[in-house]
Amino acid sequence: MDRFTEDGYAVFPGFKSRSELAGLRARAEAIARESASEPVSIFSTGDQARKSDEYFLTSGDKIRCFFEEDGTTVNKIGHAMHDLDPEFDRFSHDARLAEIAARAGLTEPALYQSMYIFKQPRVGGVVDWHQDAAFLRTDPVSVTAFWFALDDADRTNGCLWVQPGGHRSPLRNQFVVRDGKAELQTLDATPWPDLSQAVPVEVEAGTLVVFNGLLPHYSAPNTSERPRHAYTLHVLDTRAQYASDNWLQRPDLPLRGF
Repeated sequence: MDRFTEDGYAVFPGFKSRSELAGLRARAEAIARESASEPVSIFSTGDQARKSDEYFLTSGDKIRCFFEEDGTTVNKIGHAMHDLDPEFDRFSHDARLAEIAARAGLTEPALYQSMYIFKQPRVGGVVDWHQDAAFLRTDPVSVTAFWFALDDADRTNGCLWVQPGGHRSPLRNQFVVRDGKAELQTLDATPWPDLSQAVPVEVEAGTLVVFNGLLPHYSAPNTSERPRHAYTLHVLDTRAQYASDNWLQRPDLPLRGF
């Protein structure tokens, strides 16, 4: 984990087996098919506050699908599959992840959120530069992302880009919900990196990438003919104080560790 401390992220190739990836992918695709009768809620990082409707803001303890801008293609599934779906539960609760969390400095880790990102061929949209700590705020900052590649990810199909060492930069904004309305508030005017300051995280399917919640990261649209499915867990330390105006709330779903 030396690279995690220095650069803000660490890469673990071959962490999950092909059979584990296939099981999670099949279940995600089944959930997406079953969502045909649900409301169409658009997910966009370009204007997330305005497009964060009640369906999104009340999904912290549910399994729901969110769509690309076209309204017909599923962008992602969130946000409690790791607690509510047996296949996602098995994939997410892994003693090896507990060991990595401890090495990352999480003394009392708890899984707050899970997301399955489809990034479909020719459709999967951009995810703008951001810091996860803006969306899952604790004092002190504790959110850590566990990102699993379900497909080979490279620059052609929208791999992650990160700014090495960027986790030492300030938190630029915060996503808050007050009186049922979401708002992205600016905290610091530090500019986001450009690609000359970033590196692509090109990985094979089965790789785990762990990164600090303050690390700026981004992914481009998928312009290829290949999918770039990925699964992310966001883990926080329960010793830290969870912000009451965080968008994600779990009023009836107890937190669990790995």
